[in-house]
Amino acid sequence: MMVQEEIPAALRPETEAALAWFNKTQRSSYSVTGIVDPEVPLDAGATRLLHLVLCSGTSCEQRTFRVTRSDNGFAVESAESEAFAPAEGKVIAELDPPPGPRRAWLDRALGEQAFVLLLFYRGFW
Repeated sequence: MMVQEEIPAALRPETEAALAWFNKTQRSSYSVTGIVDPEVPLDAGATRLLHLVLCSGTSCEQRTFRVTRSDNGFAVESAESEAFAPAEGKVIAELDPPPGPRRAWLDRALGEQAFVLLLFYRGFW
């Protein structure tokens, strides 16, 4: 699994549509800070899965969307049940967000504390 902080230009319209759709259902506003294993651009009208890293404040999570291009823009729906489903009985590791979303928090914490301990172990944090 590879996370890219930069959204490929060919995927930006679909990414923006998925983000707008997701933010309509949330209490706080999220932003896209990365994409997991971006697909190669498909033909117009094709459906693609977007695995996006979304962050709001100190909360980051990976969400998967099914995006279909249409004459009226994009049709977006959640594809959570299909993507990255953990094997039965296994705990799935949380996706570590790119360094950008946590940078301000770390600077703030270092100004308030003598030291800060960051622990990362096999995808759990």
